[in-house]
Amino acid sequence: MSNIMSILKLARQRRAADVHIVAGSPVLFRIKGELQPVTREVLDNAMAKDLTYDMLTPAQIEKFEAELDHDFMMSDDDRNRYRVNVAFNDSAVGAVVRLLDSQPMTLEQIRVPPIVQQMTNARKGLILITGATSEGKTTTMAAMIDEINRTQKKHIITIEDPIEYVHHNKKSVVRQREIGKDTRSFERGLRAALRQDPDMIAIGEMRDYETIKIALTAAETGVLVLSTIHVISIDKIIERFLAYAPDGSDGHMRSLLSEALLGVIHQELLTTIEGGKRLAVEILVTTDAVRNVMRNRGTFHLRNVITTGQRFGMRSMKQSLDELLDEGIIHEGVYNRVLENYS
Repeated sequence: MSNIMSILKLARQRRAADVHIVAGSPVLFRIKGELQPVTREVLDNAMAKDLTYDMLTPAQIEKFEAELDHDFMMSDDDRNRYRVNVAFNDSAVGAVVRLLDSQPMTLEQIRVPPIVQQMTNARKGLILITGATSEGKTTTMAAMIDEINRTQKKHIITIEDPIEYVHHNKKSVVRQREIGKDTRSFERGLRAALRQDPDMIAIGEMRDYETIKIALTAAETGVLVLSTIHVISIDKIIERFLAYAPDGSDGHMRSLLSEALLGVIHQELLTTIEGGKRLAVEILVTTDAVRNVMRNRGTFHLRNVITTGQRFGMRSMKQSLDELLDEGIIHEGVYNRVLENYS
């Protein structure tokens, strides 16, 4: 059995997205969307624990064994970065390691519509990047931060858990804060950021009502706020926000969201015919019609607004999927599977 660093080096050579260390299985690489075994021997509990603990410091091991889960970032000697989740599985220790690009990708590289670049020129408001887990939301957010960093003289503060992409100062100054290391929570980090003369604040994920409320207020009163939130489609966005709100505050949340929201970038990360990855993107731009829906009506009406709002830069998921299918980039089976969720 190889050590963990040689396994990670092999994973990069084979262009794997993730490495799975789990007792009762060979080491697995996720390549082109599928898990593939890369060792002949099956890991027993001791082997899986040894490989996992090779990535942890003594302090991290102590914290993990106390809390039973642990997320962190690590780098290798070549400055490649990895996001690691360590967990117990049926009393056995295991890990999933996500291989990250060393530098943020550009908006051109991830091939998002031009309206996304236009959103980065806004002075204030909230931009949301939505989707399910592992749909590339963090990559898109990093690309938008990089766009501002390269083209504008701004003060950018990020609050992340953990920091995945490292941004170096270009035209802008970028301060990155990691939960648990640089600040205690998203809420505390956001409150502090508002006292640091920010032009833009990027929040890794909106997870609680206080963070959402502060972010919406900041976006409405003069700061560009960028964040991600887990939601399966844009027409579920209001319900998702209302789920965080205390009883009786639905109207206040709807009002805040309708005034602060600039737009939503909803994405699906699809496997291409050639085995790579491409984004299918749905775009909502906040118009008067969108604000009216958010204040007063069911969010299923947003689907109609997106379909009829192309002149404002809006884009339906079907439109994005149609283009990828017509260009021969994705299989028809992928097209049909994704489109089922947007009918």
